[in-house]
Amino acid sequence: MKVRRSDRLIDMTRYLLERPHQLVSLTFFSERYGSAKSSISEDLTILKRTLKARGTGLLETVPGAAGGAQFIPYIPQQEATDFVDGVIESLSESERFLPGGYVYMSDLLGRPNVLRQVGRLVATQYLEDEVDTVLTVATKGIPIAQSISDYLNVPFVIARHDSQITEGSTVSVNYVSGSSSRIEKMALSKRSLTPGSRVLIVDDYMKGGGTVGGMQSLVKEFDAEVAGVAVFAEGTFEGERKVPKYTSLLNIHATNDHVDVTAGNFVEQIYTPERLAQF
Repeated sequence: MKVRRSDRLIDMTRYLLERPHQLVSLTFFSERYGSAKSSISEDLTILKRTLKARGTGLLETVPGAAGGAQFIPYIPQQEATDFVDGVIESLSESERFLPGGYVYMSDLLGRPNVLRQVGRLVATQYLEDEVDTVLTVATKGIPIAQSISDYLNVPFVIARHDSQITEGSTVSVNYVSGSSSRIEKMALSKRSLTPGSRVLIVDDYMKGGGTVGGMQSLVKEFDAEVAGVAVFAEGTFEGERKVPKYTSLLNIHATNDHVDVTAGNFVEQIYTPERLAQF
């Protein structure tokens, strides 16, 4: 049954947005809507122009018999900066201060609108870089990793400090906590990563980098490769971090009676001249 163009455009948009980084063939759309491929190509041209103009993402088209279209989400720099500024304002509230120089931010990491923007932001850094899996450690990094993996359309896996019987055989590493200098342990199911895969490491908060360093060690145990490191917030740390290169959205400087929240290094890491030229 032939579908009207207005209905077709709505359904095509939904279909592509729900499957980022996945190539969808013209044949599929043609059969789905009972329309000629030439009409589908015209529709994709409209979507491509609109998605880019609205800063929603890129619609890449591949010509030829095996061609099609794939949606690659991103977030423009101004929208990203406005989002981070809003988070900074929320975290700067005096009632969020916790003893020991910490900041309460668990409620923000439970809000779908915040997680969606975090996912878009980090995914923007990997428009062209291959990522096969997102890795985090239980527990607060889980919703962030899930959002990022959704926008990259790749699986996410969770390392745990204590292995579960439901995980089957595991690989474990010992690491030194960067903030407390204690020996910690984390484990990951042997079925989680494949050799040669590129893994994006994600965490909610990094101070000395010990936990992230532990995840990097886990990735090496699987003969996989670290594609990058992204953290929601980094805290002040006196000394040398165990992770030299990472992307952070926030920088939290906390003393015994004051918290200062500023933007992290995301602008310089994500919005490079090369990447901005793609938008």
